[in-house]
Amino acid sequence: MSISDNYTPEEIEEGRKLFAGTCDFVWGVQSLDQLPPLSLPEVAFAGRSNVGKSSLINALTGRNALARVSHTPGRTQQLNFFDINKRLFLVDMPGYGYAKVSKSLVASWTKLFRSYLKGRSTLARACVLVDARHGLKDSDMDMMKMLDEAAVSYMIVLTKADEVSGKALTDISNKIAAELVKHPAAFPMAFPTSSVKGTGIAELRAFITGLANPA
Repeated sequence: MSISDNYTPEEIEEGRKLFAGTCDFVWGVQSLDQLPPLSLPEVAFAGRSNVGKSSLINALTGRNALARVSHTPGRTQQLNFFDINKRLFLVDMPGYGYAKVSKSLVASWTKLFRSYLKGRSTLARACVLVDARHGLKDSDMDMMKMLDEAAVSYMIVLTKADEVSGKALTDISNKIAAELVKHPAAFPMAFPTSSVKGTGIAELRAFITGLANPA
């Protein structure tokens, strides 16, 4: 069964409606004392630097520049909160696995990650983005371990799925699924997506809409 088989046309349409509404950047958070008040459900996007988080957020919302896309590792240096139609916050987290930022900055971000993940009761789901061309890296496994320990439900979202063949995508998806069964907080399947081709975007919208406040 593919991801697309899990959603009805009605659920796909509800996802389209949610992300067709207002989508606004509302907070940039560099320390815990800057976090917004607990209110809407939150879906956090984490992943290696340059995995395509900003591109995916732009694809989900149908905006070209809601989240800034950069080819410079470490450009996202805070938790960026986006208000999706007054029903949900998407949270763009700084990329991990980068090599061109200071150790002190990495340590600061890691502390912010851990504190946010462990202490945010409105965090409904984390999406761990993984480049479909490369599969899981050690830094992804570290993030998954952090999420398991924090008891935060999470899912693997494969990015750049258009850049691998159908068989290679199936193989990497199956390999990741076999790994996910070992992780208590993980959704059991990976979501293949392409911000360029639109693959999986409608299904991911439908999934996220199920976590949002009712219309």
